Amino acid sequence: MTASANSDRLPVGDDRIVFTDVSKFYGEVLGVNHVNLVIPPGVTSLVGPNGSGKSTLMNLMTGLLRPSRGTCTILGLEPDDPVRLFREVGYATQVDAFPRGATGRGLVASFLRIHGFSGAEALRLADEALERVGLTAAARKKVDAYSKGMRQRVKLAQAIAHHPRVLVLDEPLNGLDPMARAEVIELFQELAAGGLHVVVSSHILHEVDMISDRVILLNGGYVVAEGGIEGVRDEMEEHPMQVFIRCEEPARLASRLFLEDHVTEVRLHEDRRGLDARTRDGDAFHLALNDVVAETGVRIETVAPADHDVSAVYEYLIGHEGGGL
Repeated sequence: MTASANSDRLPVGDDRIVFTDVSKFYGEVLGVNHVNLVIPPGVTSLVGPNGSGKSTLMNLMTGLLRPSRGTCTILGLEPDDPVRLFREVGYATQVDAFPRGATGRGLVASFLRIHGFSGAEALRLADEALERVGLTAAARKKVDAYSKGMRQRVKLAQAIAHHPRVLVLDEPLNGLDPMARAEVIELFQELAAGGLHVVVSSHILHEVDMISDRVILLNGGYVVAEGGIEGVRDEMEEHPMQVFIRCEEPARLASRLFLEDHVTEVRLHEDRRGLDARTRDGDAFHLALNDVVAETGVRIETVAPADHDVSAVYEYLIGHEGGGL
Protein backbone atom coordinates (compact mmCIF):
# COMPACT_ATOMS: atom_id res chain seq x y z
CA MET A 1 0.00 0.00 0.00
CA THR A 2 1.36 3.44 -0.85
CA ALA A 3 1.63 6.25 1.68
CA SER A 4 -1.36 8.04 0.15
CA ALA A 5 -3.51 4.95 0.56
CA ASN A 6 -2.34 4.50 4.15
CA SER A 7 -2.78 8.03 5.44
CA ASP A 8 -5.71 9.41 7.41
CA ARG A 9 -7.22 6.05 8.33
CA LEU A 10 -9.71 6.50 11.17
CA PRO A 11 -9.13 5.25 14.71
CA VAL A 12 -10.59 1.81 15.30
CA GLY A 13 -12.74 3.01 18.21
CA ASP A 14 -14.93 5.18 15.98
CA ASP A 15 -17.29 2.49 14.73
CA ARG A 16 -20.85 3.78 14.22
CA ILE A 17 -22.99 4.97 11.34
CA VAL A 18 -25.27 7.70 12.69
CA PHE A 19 -28.28 9.39 11.07
CA THR A 20 -29.68 12.34 13.02
CA ASP A 21 -33.10 13.61 11.86
CA VAL A 22 -32.12 13.04 8.22
CA SER A 23 -34.52 13.88 5.41
CA LYS A 24 -33.90 13.85 1.67
CA PHE A 25 -36.25 15.33 -0.89
CA TYR A 26 -35.97 15.22 -4.69
CA GLY A 27 -37.82 18.44 -5.40
CA GLU A 28 -41.25 17.68 -3.96
CA VAL A 29 -40.66 13.91 -3.95
CA LEU A 30 -39.79 12.32 -0.61
CA GLY A 31 -36.72 10.08 -0.46
CA VAL A 32 -36.47 9.54 3.30
CA ASN A 33 -37.93 11.56 6.14
CA HIS A 34 -36.92 12.10 9.79
CA VAL A 35 -34.51 9.17 9.90
CA ASN A 36 -32.76 8.64 13.24
CA LEU A 37 -30.50 5.58 13.30
CA VAL A 38 -27.36 4.37 15.02
CA ILE A 39 -25.93 1.35 13.15
CA PRO A 40 -23.21 -0.68 14.91
CA PRO A 41 -20.84 -3.14 13.20
CA GLY A 42 -22.35 -6.38 11.91
CA VAL A 43 -24.74 -7.29 9.10
CA THR A 44 -27.57 -4.75 8.81
CA SER A 45 -30.28 -5.36 6.21
CA LEU A 46 -32.47 -2.64 4.73
CA VAL A 47 -35.83 -4.13 3.78
CA GLY A 48 -38.66 -2.49 1.87
CA PRO A 49 -40.48 -2.34 -1.47
CA ASN A 50 -39.28 -0.27 -4.41
CA GLY A 51 -39.48 3.41 -3.51
CA SER A 52 -39.29 2.76 0.24
CA GLY A 53 -36.03 4.70 0.67
CA LYS A 54 -33.40 1.93 0.75
CA SER A 55 -31.24 3.28 -2.09
CA THR A 56 -31.58 6.84 -0.83
CA LEU A 57 -30.32 5.77 2.59
CA MET A 58 -27.38 3.96 0.99
CA ASN A 59 -26.50 6.91 -1.24
CA LEU A 60 -26.53 9.15 1.84
CA MET A 61 -24.12 6.77 3.60
CA THR A 62 -21.70 6.88 0.69
CA GLY A 63 -21.81 10.63 0.10
CA LEU A 64 -23.47 10.34 -3.32
CA LEU A 65 -26.35 12.34 -1.88
CA ARG A 66 -26.45 15.03 0.78
CA PRO A 67 -29.33 15.35 3.23
CA SER A 68 -31.91 18.06 2.67
CA ARG A 69 -32.08 18.24 6.45
CA GLY A 70 -30.16 16.62 9.31
CA THR A 71 -26.72 15.03 9.46
CA CYS A 72 -25.17 11.63 8.89
CA THR A 73 -21.70 10.46 9.91
CA ILE A 74 -19.87 7.27 8.96
CA LEU A 75 -17.22 6.21 11.49
CA GLY A 76 -17.13 9.83 12.63
CA LEU A 77 -16.75 11.22 9.10
CA GLU A 78 -19.27 13.35 7.30
CA PRO A 79 -19.88 12.16 3.71
CA ASP A 80 -18.71 15.50 2.26
CA ASP A 81 -15.11 14.38 2.89
CA PRO A 82 -14.98 11.87 0.00
CA VAL A 83 -11.23 11.21 -0.06
CA ARG A 84 -11.15 9.99 3.55
CA LEU A 85 -14.64 8.46 3.37
CA PHE A 86 -13.90 6.10 0.51
CA ARG A 87 -10.82 4.74 2.25
CA GLU A 88 -13.29 3.38 4.80
CA VAL A 89 -16.30 2.56 2.60
CA GLY A 90 -16.84 -0.03 -0.12
CA TYR A 91 -19.94 0.38 -2.29
CA ALA A 92 -21.60 -1.92 -4.81
CA THR A 93 -24.62 -0.47 -6.61
CA GLN A 94 -27.57 -2.42 -7.93
CA VAL A 95 -26.92 -1.06 -11.44
CA ASP A 96 -24.50 -2.81 -13.80
CA ALA A 97 -22.19 -0.29 -15.51
CA PHE A 98 -18.72 -1.41 -16.58
CA PRO A 99 -16.08 0.04 -18.93
CA ARG A 100 -16.22 -1.69 -22.30
CA GLY A 101 -13.55 -4.34 -22.70
CA ALA A 102 -12.51 -4.39 -19.03
CA THR A 103 -11.57 -7.70 -17.47
CA GLY A 104 -12.59 -8.54 -13.93
CA ARG A 105 -9.02 -8.18 -12.72
CA GLY A 106 -8.47 -4.94 -14.60
CA LEU A 107 -11.75 -3.47 -13.32
CA VAL A 108 -10.98 -4.15 -9.66
CA ALA A 109 -7.35 -3.04 -10.01
CA SER A 110 -8.39 0.25 -11.64
CA PHE A 111 -10.54 1.15 -8.65
CA LEU A 112 -7.65 0.31 -6.34
CA ARG A 113 -5.37 2.65 -8.29
CA ILE A 114 -7.94 5.41 -7.72
CA HIS A 115 -7.68 4.62 -4.00
CA GLY A 116 -3.95 5.38 -4.22
CA PHE A 117 -2.42 1.91 -4.41
CA SER A 118 0.58 1.21 -6.61
CA GLY A 119 0.14 -0.86 -9.75
CA ALA A 120 1.65 -4.01 -8.27
CA GLU A 121 -0.28 -3.67 -5.00
CA ALA A 122 -3.52 -3.01 -6.89
CA LEU A 123 -3.11 -6.23 -8.87
CA ARG A 124 -2.28 -8.21 -5.73
CA LEU A 125 -5.33 -6.92 -3.86
CA ALA A 126 -7.54 -7.43 -6.94
CA ASP A 127 -6.49 -11.08 -7.15
CA GLU A 128 -7.14 -11.50 -3.42
CA ALA A 129 -10.64 -9.99 -3.69
CA LEU A 130 -11.56 -11.98 -6.79
CA GLU A 131 -10.49 -15.18 -5.03
CA ARG A 132 -12.71 -14.33 -2.04
CA VAL A 133 -15.78 -14.04 -4.30
CA GLY A 134 -14.95 -17.13 -6.36
CA LEU A 135 -13.90 -15.41 -9.61
CA THR A 136 -10.25 -16.41 -9.89
CA ALA A 137 -10.86 -18.55 -12.98
CA ALA A 138 -12.71 -15.70 -14.73
CA ALA A 139 -10.40 -12.88 -13.56
CA ARG A 140 -8.86 -12.28 -16.99
CA LYS A 141 -12.12 -12.65 -18.93
CA LYS A 142 -14.03 -9.57 -20.09
CA VAL A 143 -16.81 -8.46 -17.78
CA ASP A 144 -19.05 -8.02 -20.86
CA ALA A 145 -19.13 -11.82 -21.13
CA TYR A 146 -19.94 -12.42 -17.45
CA SER A 147 -23.28 -13.84 -16.35
CA LYS A 148 -25.52 -11.81 -14.07
CA GLY A 149 -24.24 -13.69 -11.04
CA MET A 150 -20.60 -13.14 -12.05
CA ARG A 151 -21.23 -9.41 -12.49
CA GLN A 152 -22.70 -9.31 -9.01
CA ARG A 153 -19.58 -10.99 -7.63
CA VAL A 154 -17.13 -8.71 -9.45
CA LYS A 155 -18.95 -5.69 -7.99
CA LEU A 156 -18.57 -7.24 -4.56
CA ALA A 157 -14.86 -7.84 -5.21
CA GLN A 158 -14.44 -4.19 -6.17
CA ALA A 159 -16.21 -3.14 -2.96
CA ILE A 160 -14.06 -5.25 -0.60
CA ALA A 161 -10.67 -5.06 -2.37
CA HIS A 162 -9.30 -2.04 -0.46
CA HIS A 163 -10.23 -3.58 2.92
CA PRO A 164 -12.87 -1.02 3.94
CA ARG A 165 -14.52 -0.96 7.36
CA VAL A 166 -17.98 -0.28 5.90
CA LEU A 167 -19.57 -2.20 3.02
CA VAL A 168 -22.72 -0.78 1.42
CA LEU A 169 -24.25 -3.34 -0.94
CA ASP A 170 -27.42 -2.67 -2.94
CA GLU A 171 -29.26 -5.96 -3.70
CA PRO A 172 -26.01 -8.00 -3.75
CA LEU A 173 -27.76 -11.40 -3.82
CA ASN A 174 -29.74 -10.78 -7.01
CA GLY A 175 -28.81 -13.12 -9.83
CA LEU A 176 -26.70 -15.50 -7.75
CA ASP A 177 -27.29 -19.24 -7.99
CA PRO A 178 -27.93 -21.03 -4.67
CA MET A 179 -24.31 -22.13 -4.20
CA ALA A 180 -22.86 -18.69 -4.97
CA ARG A 181 -25.50 -17.09 -2.73
CA ALA A 182 -24.51 -19.33 0.17
CA GLU A 183 -20.83 -18.49 -0.37
CA VAL A 184 -21.52 -14.74 -0.48
CA ILE A 185 -23.66 -14.90 2.66
CA GLU A 186 -20.83 -16.76 4.40
CA LEU A 187 -18.45 -13.99 3.30
CA PHE A 188 -20.78 -11.32 4.73
CA GLN A 189 -20.86 -13.11 8.05
CA GLU A 190 -17.07 -13.56 8.05
CA LEU A 191 -16.55 -9.85 7.37
CA ALA A 192 -19.03 -8.85 10.06
CA ALA A 193 -17.33 -11.17 12.56
CA GLY A 194 -14.14 -9.20 11.84
CA GLY A 195 -15.79 -5.98 12.99
CA LEU A 196 -17.03 -4.56 9.67
CA HIS A 197 -20.34 -2.90 8.92
CA VAL A 198 -22.05 -4.84 6.14
CA VAL A 199 -25.14 -2.88 5.07
CA VAL A 200 -27.25 -4.87 2.61
CA SER A 201 -30.54 -4.08 0.88
CA SER A 202 -32.71 -6.97 -0.17
CA HIS A 203 -36.21 -8.14 -1.08
CA ILE A 204 -35.35 -11.76 -0.22
CA LEU A 205 -36.86 -11.77 3.23
CA HIS A 206 -36.02 -15.30 4.38
CA GLU A 207 -32.35 -14.68 3.58
CA VAL A 208 -32.41 -11.33 5.37
CA ASP A 209 -33.76 -13.14 8.40
CA MET A 210 -30.94 -15.69 8.16
CA ILE A 211 -27.95 -13.38 7.62
CA SER A 212 -28.77 -10.23 9.57
CA ASP A 213 -27.72 -9.08 13.00
CA ARG A 214 -30.02 -6.09 12.56
CA VAL A 215 -32.93 -5.23 10.27
CA ILE A 216 -34.24 -1.79 9.27
CA LEU A 217 -37.74 -1.87 7.80
CA LEU A 218 -38.58 1.01 5.45
CA ASN A 219 -41.78 2.11 3.79
CA GLY A 220 -42.64 5.33 2.01
CA GLY A 221 -39.39 7.00 3.08
CA TYR A 222 -39.90 6.29 6.78
CA VAL A 223 -38.16 3.87 9.11
CA VAL A 224 -41.07 1.69 10.21
CA ALA A 225 -39.06 -0.37 12.70
CA GLU A 226 -35.47 -1.33 13.36
CA GLY A 227 -33.47 -3.72 15.48
CA GLY A 228 -33.10 -7.50 15.69
CA ILE A 229 -36.16 -9.52 14.72
CA GLU A 230 -36.89 -10.11 18.40
CA GLY A 231 -36.39 -6.41 19.16
CA VAL A 232 -38.58 -5.29 16.28
CA ARG A 233 -41.38 -7.47 17.53
CA ASP A 234 -40.94 -6.17 21.08
CA GLU A 235 -41.41 -2.60 19.82
CA MET A 236 -44.89 -3.47 18.53
CA GLU A 237 -47.17 -3.95 21.50
CA GLU A 238 -50.22 -4.46 19.30
CA HIS A 239 -48.60 -6.94 16.93
CA PRO A 240 -50.37 -10.29 17.41
CA MET A 241 -47.81 -13.09 17.44
CA GLN A 242 -48.93 -16.25 15.65
CA VAL A 243 -48.25 -19.65 17.25
CA PHE A 244 -48.50 -22.99 15.45
CA ILE A 245 -49.72 -25.94 17.54
CA ARG A 246 -50.05 -29.61 16.52
CA CYS A 247 -52.13 -31.55 19.01
CA GLU A 248 -54.93 -33.99 19.70
CA GLU A 249 -58.38 -32.45 20.30
CA PRO A 250 -57.58 -29.03 18.78
CA ALA A 251 -61.20 -27.88 19.07
CA ARG A 252 -61.13 -28.47 22.81
CA LEU A 253 -57.84 -26.63 23.13
CA ALA A 254 -59.13 -23.75 21.00
CA SER A 255 -62.24 -23.23 23.09
CA ARG A 256 -60.13 -23.01 26.25
CA LEU A 257 -57.54 -20.64 24.72
CA PHE A 258 -60.32 -18.27 23.65
CA LEU A 259 -60.94 -17.53 27.32
CA GLU A 260 -57.54 -15.77 27.56
CA ASP A 261 -57.77 -11.98 27.11
CA HIS A 262 -54.51 -11.77 25.12
CA VAL A 263 -55.63 -14.35 22.50
CA THR A 264 -57.08 -12.52 19.49
CA GLU A 265 -57.76 -15.40 17.08
CA VAL A 266 -57.68 -19.20 16.89
CA ARG A 267 -58.01 -21.12 13.62
CA LEU A 268 -58.26 -24.90 13.33
CA HIS A 269 -56.19 -26.67 10.69
CA GLU A 270 -58.16 -28.35 7.88
CA ASP A 271 -56.83 -31.78 8.87
CA ARG A 272 -58.16 -31.27 12.42
CA ARG A 273 -54.70 -32.08 13.80
CA GLY A 274 -53.81 -28.66 15.11
CA LEU A 275 -54.46 -24.92 15.20
CA ASP A 276 -52.93 -21.47 14.73
CA ALA A 277 -53.43 -18.96 17.54
CA ARG A 278 -52.71 -15.23 17.61
CA THR A 279 -51.76 -13.50 20.84
CA ARG A 280 -50.67 -10.02 21.88
CA ASP A 281 -48.49 -11.43 24.66
CA GLY A 282 -46.26 -14.37 23.76
CA ASP A 283 -45.00 -14.98 27.30
CA ALA A 284 -48.51 -14.99 28.77
CA PHE A 285 -49.69 -17.29 25.98
CA HIS A 286 -47.11 -19.97 26.70
CA LEU A 287 -47.80 -19.83 30.43
CA ALA A 288 -51.53 -20.15 29.73
CA LEU A 289 -50.91 -23.03 27.34
CA ASN A 290 -49.09 -24.91 30.11
CA ASP A 291 -52.09 -24.38 32.42
CA VAL A 292 -54.57 -25.47 29.75
CA VAL A 293 -52.65 -28.67 29.06
CA ALA A 294 -52.52 -29.43 32.78
CA GLU A 295 -56.27 -28.78 33.13
CA THR A 296 -57.53 -30.58 30.01
CA GLY A 297 -54.94 -33.31 29.44
CA VAL A 298 -54.75 -32.45 25.72
CA ARG A 299 -51.59 -33.97 24.24
CA ILE A 300 -49.36 -31.43 22.45
CA GLU A 301 -46.99 -32.60 19.70
CA THR A 302 -45.51 -29.28 18.51
CA VAL A 303 -45.56 -25.64 19.57
CA ALA A 304 -43.70 -23.17 17.37
CA PRO A 305 -43.86 -19.51 16.30
CA ALA A 306 -45.56 -19.51 12.90
CA ASP A 307 -44.49 -16.06 11.74
CA HIS A 308 -41.37 -15.22 13.72
CA ASP A 309 -39.44 -13.81 10.77
CA VAL A 310 -38.86 -10.63 8.78
CA SER A 311 -41.61 -11.33 6.25
CA ALA A 312 -44.38 -11.59 8.81
CA VAL A 313 -43.19 -8.58 10.80
CA TYR A 314 -42.81 -6.52 7.63
CA GLU A 315 -46.23 -7.44 6.24
CA TYR A 316 -47.83 -6.59 9.55
CA LEU A 317 -46.09 -3.23 9.82
CA ILE A 318 -46.80 -2.14 6.25
CA GLY A 319 -50.43 -3.14 6.58
CA HIS A 320 -50.89 -1.26 9.85
CA GLU A 321 -48.60 1.74 9.57
CA GLY A 322 -49.79 2.96 6.15
CA GLY A 323 -46.35 4.15 5.09
CA GLY A 324 -45.58 6.48 7.99
CA LEU A 325 -44.90 6.63 11.68
